[in-house]
Amino acid sequence: MVTRRPTSPPEDPVAGRRARIARWVRLAKRLGYALLLLAVVAFVVAAIAGFPTVPVSVTAIALIGACIVLPVPIVLGYGLRAAEREDREARARRAGGEPPGTRQ
Repeated sequence: MVTRRPTSPPEDPVAGRRARIARWVRLAKRLGYALLLLAVVAFVVAAIAGFPTVPVSVTAIALIGACIVLPVPIVLGYGLRAAEREDREARARRAGGEPPGTRQ
């Protein structure tokens, strides 16, 4: 006798893609904010030490890196949250209930 395990429903490709994008967004935000923190710490060190070349260079490089890295994951994060909110509202409409926070 062959017993069959219940099969899980196939994963929604859109949800899977959103999850992958969300992981990359979290990683990029952490990197960007870490670079920003490094820039602040290096600036404080430079200010205390009388602005030697190395801490000033670290400050500038970290600040430029944060400015390059951070905008994209911030915007993508907003887009992901908006898409999730739209999906929740669509499910609520299909279920016959009014979505929370509907404007009329």
